Amino acid sequence: MDSKEIKTKYEISKSIENTRKGFEESFEEGILYNRQTQDKAHLERILHFLNINDGMKILDLGTGTGYLAFPIAGRYPKSEIIGLDIVQQALDKNQEKAVAEGMKNIQFVSYNGLIFPFADEAFDVVITRYALHHFPAIKDTFQEISRVLKPDGMFFLADPTPNDDDTERFVDAYMQMKKDGHIRFYTKKEWLEVGKLAGLNYVDSFETHIRFPKKKQTALEIDDILNRFDKQVIKGYALEIIDDEIWITERVNNILFQKL
Repeated sequence: MDSKEIKTKYEISKSIENTRKGFEESFEEGILYNRQTQDKAHLERILHFLNINDGMKILDLGTGTGYLAFPIAGRYPKSEIIGLDIVQQALDKNQEKAVAEGMKNIQFVSYNGLIFPFADEAFDVVITRYALHHFPAIKDTFQEISRVLKPDGMFFLADPTPNDDDTERFVDAYMQMKKDGHIRFYTKKEWLEVGKLAGLNYVDSFETHIRFPKKKQTALEIDDILNRFDKQVIKGYALEIIDDEIWITERVNNILFQKL
């Protein structure tokens, strides 16, 4: 193993740990995290978009608070839902909620952020929402998704994307102010390329938006970033500072793939 490979593995491990710590803090904040991630209209659109049936085995990758996992488990009681995440604190709370609500078709599993702890071709569907921009080895993650999917299995992702004119990636610099392991937002074209490499065929997609709040105390570099990037690019995100919060609007890719 050469020094470059060792450095890469170290950086990946460090990034995963930063993400874990960042989300532990976010979950503790509770209300702010919910405001950042919850969107009933988006949730309903996803649930109507996915062709889920009872009897399916479904993996919710980067499940967080189980925002997708719980509604799917509730609507399809004869399905099996597994929420996978690196944040044990969130998984423990999710499991407690599942037990309290008598939901026997859902469970939550932790992993190392790289290798999924499941056999080949174990799932009919893999889903993930607002998580993949934290994954430091995205091509490897797609290979793992493909590995655990059954032949003809479906993979759905929802993740923000940069505006078309944001070639210098203002939005990534903005998101990286909070040290929670944000890597980058991908374009639809980039997702399709990564999917193809993993044997995942594009099926369908739709676009949504998210209005995203950030605490100013987690954005100490904001003045420098606003000065570094083109004003018209920033304007495209409708950035607004309200009291102790900064708000921007991000486009969201919602893409469905099928395993070849």
